[in-house]
Amino acid sequence: MPEKVKILVVDDDVTIGAMLKDILIYKGYNVRVSQRPLETEQNIIENNIELVLLDKLISGVDGTDVCGLIRNNEKTAHVKILMMSALHNAETICIEAGANAFITKPFEMEGLFNKLENVLKS
Repeated sequence: MPEKVKILVVDDDVTIGAMLKDILIYKGYNVRVSQRPLETEQNIIENNIELVLLDKLISGVDGTDVCGLIRNNEKTAHVKILMMSALHNAETICIEAGANAFITKPFEMEGLFNKLENVLKS
């Protein structure tokens, strides 16, 4: 059996983080959740994360800044990033920051799974 893809969910909403973790585990992923965006790079390295599901606004930190840090670190630059936000016109900003893909909140679970699979295949 292939090893489960390791996903890190970075979102300051504990309820959303827990819900995403439960659903993604049910779908067969290995999932960690963090409410601490500034620890994302360290978390990726320590846990061999393959994909980050990153909120655009997290506890006063802009997720695009976190995305940039991930992209500019040679130890984390290879990691896939799927950013999410409810903000109008956030998609362009997130993609320009280095995200592989973007999904608008609120999203349907099927849409999320499709985006995740497409990002992992890219």
